[in-house]
Amino acid sequence: MIESKSFEELIEQYRDIIDDVSFPTVKEWKSKHAGGKVVGMFPVYTPLELPHAMGMLPVGLFGAGGRVEIDHADSRIQSFVCSIARSTLELGLRDMTKDFDVLWFPSICDVARNLSGIWSSNFPNQQVSYIHFPQNMTSPAAITHYRTELRRLLSNLEELDGKKATGAAIVSSIQAYNQNRALCEQLYAIKRDTPWLLSTYEAYVLLRLATMTPVEEHTRILQDILPMIATRNRKPRDYVRVMIEGSFCEQPPLELIQVIEEAGCYIVDDDLLMHTRWFHGDVMTNGDPLLALAESYIHQSRYSSVRHYGNKPRKEQFVQKIRAGKVDGVIFNAPKFCEPALLDYVVLKDELEKQGIAYLAFEYEEKMGVFESIRTQVETFVESVLFFS
Repeated sequence: MIESKSFEELIEQYRDIIDDVSFPTVKEWKSKHAGGKVVGMFPVYTPLELPHAMGMLPVGLFGAGGRVEIDHADSRIQSFVCSIARSTLELGLRDMTKDFDVLWFPSICDVARNLSGIWSSNFPNQQVSYIHFPQNMTSPAAITHYRTELRRLLSNLEELDGKKATGAAIVSSIQAYNQNRALCEQLYAIKRDTPWLLSTYEAYVLLRLATMTPVEEHTRILQDILPMIATRNRKPRDYVRVMIEGSFCEQPPLELIQVIEEAGCYIVDDDLLMHTRWFHGDVMTNGDPLLALAESYIHQSRYSSVRHYGNKPRKEQFVQKIRAGKVDGVIFNAPKFCEPALLDYVVLKDELEKQGIAYLAFEYEEKMGVFESIRTQVETFVESVLFFS
């Protein structure tokens, strides 16, 4: 029971779950749901509500996190692409994703597009869909386009499962995810306002658990654990407030997050696991639920390097996020070979220089195991921010 363990014990228990690339929660769920279908979802954002409305389990696919050797994938995908694509494919080739019935790949980059085709070729028994998100966000047709895309995805699931999703079921799923996103926002509010009570390492473990468990179960965990955070006996430290940018898809090693924090940083905001708080506010639950999801994507999505925008540039929203978090400096923490993150870095760092905001940049990959160089860089960065502030 959750009440019989301390907060720290729970975090380590959940860390063991998210580190297990054999997907134990998927196996457990399938054992309890005869004939139940599992939908694997590549980052950054996918409409989780649709498989949930079908009674399926949506599960995040974030690669292997450096916990498997790439023995097979390099014969089917370029060795110079991002780690997450290669290790996700490696998991498939090792039969570690055999419990997945459906794979969804969003239109975030060329690598994700290519991976969807490679997956279809290598795993013909799994249904694969490539999600075409709107590109021209100011077009009157953008909402119609995305609603049509949502209907296509849902029809594919219905064909696989042999049953239809009702409007009421989709509304119920939207409500379930609205509730969960609100609790995830509470976690981030604690991290922003009282960062000494909740480290980013701890918050990440709690949010990553959402990618592997039913939303109702994750909501109950957050409801139980949020009051525990408020009672932690931890005092503020003389740390600098930083924001991490560039980790929206491939996730950094958790040891890297710990190194940044141990070097004297409160990470008060970031772009990790963006799907847990993709929308500003709730998705509407009156009227057509697919239309509501489409409208939320167009009008309520958070900025991202892999989402197209209209008349409000990402750099403006980036600076607003810095101001709202009272951030002292920005750490660009991007995966190797991630073109969207590295291209945005050029634009965003120029904006930081104009605004007089300190920044630091480095790259990571899944197999990264030595962090002393980064520790030294972050410690030097912290000292410079404290000295000049």
